Amino acid sequence: MRALANLVVDLRSDSFDREFAAEVRRRLEARGLQIEERERDDALCAWIDVAFGGGWSGEAYRSKNLVLSRDGQRRAFVSLAAQGLRYAWLRNEGARPGTGIFGPIGVAADSRSDGIGADLALVGCARLRELGYERALIPAVGGLQLERFYERALGARVVERIDPMRWWEPRARVVAMASGNGSNLQALLDAISRNELPIDLAAVVVNRGDAGAAERARAAGVRHVEKTIWLRASESRASYDARLLASVDRLEPEGVVLLGWMHLLDAKFVARFPELLNLHPAYLPHDPRADSVTLPDGSSIPAFRGAHAIRDALAAGSAWVGASVHRVSADTDRGEVLLRRPLVSEGRSESELASALRPIEHRITVEAIRLWCFMRERIRVV
Repeated sequence: MRALANLVVDLRSDSFDREFAAEVRRRLEARGLQIEERERDDALCAWIDVAFGGGWSGEAYRSKNLVLSRDGQRRAFVSLAAQGLRYAWLRNEGARPGTGIFGPIGVAADSRSDGIGADLALVGCARLRELGYERALIPAVGGLQLERFYERALGARVVERIDPMRWWEPRARVVAMASGNGSNLQALLDAISRNELPIDLAAVVVNRGDAGAAERARAAGVRHVEKTIWLRASESRASYDARLLASVDRLEPEGVVLLGWMHLLDAKFVARFPELLNLHPAYLPHDPRADSVTLPDGSSIPAFRGAHAIRDALAAGSAWVGASVHRVSADTDRGEVLLRRPLVSEGRSESELASALRPIEHRITVEAIRLWCFMRERIRVV
């Protein structure tokens, strides 16, 4: 994984005073661009998911956002003063008093030749200054080209070089739990084999005798593969839940990831493993209390939680489905969303949609676990 850099901008510079910022805003408006500030805007977050991917919409949801639009179409955005982010690269410079987080910043692909990114960055820094910050931290910048951009546009300077590979020890000890064929588990296994994830997959637990996930795990050389099956005819639900908890607890995982695990976990299990992630086949809202979610086209659909999300979406006539990786809480499918992607349903059947979602699920599974790895409390920050 490539090296990253933390950059700092001195917001006390005259480049970010109110008068200069107003001039930059007028320059943007003269080009037919409107600028507005948005906060906790579901439609904006959905556009970010489609236009840029990654975990940016989650960061935008926790920030103030300046959005550039032309003729009602979003062209660019920048997130400012994010709150509650847990990435390891924020624990040094980001913790200094008077420091506001700048970014992410994104320009739509068909507007990147317009040169609007630099002006939006200037207005963003000026807004941070208005909010009372003395310095802006631009975190985890990848590549010399981006560093040079921020140096030219904002007078930024590198204050910290980050080698993510140095943060990969100790690797996170993880248990994966699956009930089916295990294609999402395979995506995880493949990423581990390519050394793309700093995790030690200690075990795979399945709850069905015919679960293909078990064979995939054995073929990949996973050290411990366990079938913990509910003997419904002779065993109570409470007994099985206690046995499952004991099976996973013996493995002493730092994190547990559910990849198509089709058994509702009881409250004791959720409480025992606070670093518990779940892949869910629906586009979930960033607000865990919300019962609906806004889509990239501005429409709204129910948040399809539960075991039959795709089927429920089709039954409701939804034009969209999706996939999300979220933290597991006591309330079903209402934990913090780490990563999500929407997909237009286009009149396809349940099986067709499940197939279309599969590569999306594979991608966000790996990306979300990587994000989680960089949020770990045990990570060594150097």
